[in-house]
Amino acid sequence: MRGAGARYLTVAGFAEGVRLSVPAIPVMALFGTAFGAFAAQKGLGLLEATLMSTLMFAGASQFVATEMWTEPITVSVVTTLCLITAAVNMRFMLMTASLRPWLGGLPAWQTYPAMALLTEPGWLIAMRYRAAGGTDHSIVLSSGIALWLIWIASTVLGYLLVAVVADPRRYALDLVMPVFFTVMLVPLWSGPRRAVAWVAAGAVAIVTAEYVSGSWYIIAGTVAGTLSAGFIDERA
Repeated sequence: MRGAGARYLTVAGFAEGVRLSVPAIPVMALFGTAFGAFAAQKGLGLLEATLMSTLMFAGASQFVATEMWTEPITVSVVTTLCLITAAVNMRFMLMTASLRPWLGGLPAWQTYPAMALLTEPGWLIAMRYRAAGGTDHSIVLSSGIALWLIWIASTVLGYLLVAVVADPRRYALDLVMPVFFTVMLVPLWSGPRRAVAWVAAGAVAIVTAEYVSGSWYIIAGTVAGTLSAGFIDERA
């Protein structure tokens, strides 16, 4: 726990957060490049794509929103985009809740900036760091900033190189995130009992993606994993 009078941001902690984010940087760069290319294919301008990555910073919902992007932009289109992206981003409610035992004692002005930049790779970095006994809160914010800047830069790069990565699947860019998450989750393994939620979420998402059009598999997998986890008690 943080001792009385301890600083929220430390140079050592900030540097550690950047160092811990290094393994995730290539993944973010590849995924951001794929998004930039996809945004260009869908007719978004470079400024629009860059602002989306800067202000939204949520890969899955950015792809979903871009897929639904239509011209002209009307109130109904904007409303639909807001509702869908809000549903997709509900996963962040669970991610931030899992960090509450560690960061819950900090004032809002210290936690909100870090939570605003939290993504799946950043969350995994924080969870692994905490599980290893780390206590410096700086790493959550600094890793988020590092990944955020890489995401913005790679979006621009992908947009400009759209002719090279016109089909992300051709370069297996669509597999980058799943492989990264699998590798990062291994150290968080705490036995087969806790893994039931992982299996349930993955199985339901795969089946839904196969038989239901659109991006409902994201919501279905999230709900299945959440419900499964809720039925798992704390017995050893």
